[in-house]
Amino acid sequence: MTTAHESTAPGGVEVVVHPGKQQLSDAIAARLVTAVLDAQARRGVAHLSLTGGSLGSDIWGSVAACAARSAVDWSRVELWWGDERWLDAGDPDRNDVQNDAAGLSSLPLDPSKVHRVPGPDASESVEASATAYGESMRESGAGAFDVMILGVGPDGHVASLFPGHPAQQSADAIAVAVHDSPKPPPDRVSLTFEALRRSREVWFVVAGGDKAEAVANGVAGAGPDVSSAAQVRGEERTLWLLDADAAGGL
Repeated sequence: MTTAHESTAPGGVEVVVHPGKQQLSDAIAARLVTAVLDAQARRGVAHLSLTGGSLGSDIWGSVAACAARSAVDWSRVELWWGDERWLDAGDPDRNDVQNDAAGLSSLPLDPSKVHRVPGPDASESVEASATAYGESMRESGAGAFDVMILGVGPDGHVASLFPGHPAQQSADAIAVAVHDSPKPPPDRVSLTFEALRRSREVWFVVAGGDKAEAVANGVAGAGPDVSSAAQVRGEERTLWLLDADAAGGL
């Protein structure tokens, strides 16, 4: 395969497969710039929720290299994260720090509109950080995210909602504290399923053959004990943006 391949899975989920990880990252960046421009044209401000992981960060290198990025008024972009590791600000293992290093920090964003999850240097507990993060979302009047970008783990988790983990079941808050995460570090803050679903578009961005089974389960709509990804759908559109290896199980 040398070009992107698009298809529609049962339930109206759209699948777009690119031949390799770099092509995928560049295509997501171009798609994201267009989505931001559309959101700003319609509502004035674009609300985006970002993800960590290698591909989640690579996207920002691709955005920084995309000529069309200059058409965006980056001061009218509000940024959030679907989850964050409960670590001090500036810790290299934080999602926001990795995104910044990959290219996010090169964009002319308004720092007051880049909403970072408080870490232990700024909050007394993971629960307090989750509460503060939810409150900042309410105060911003975000309503629905224009684009929710989610990576998917080999175990089918999204954000820090792991299949079968107690935190996955929380439904009464915007953000939730996650303890005893199956992946280190053990303490995290994650948006809930309810908050993730409050998105006009949900984009699952996945690369690598180790994710192929998780992708197949997510696209097929597996249950919450198998796939957290399958529990999240966009209000208007749900996209699986994959490289060929990640699509190997479809």
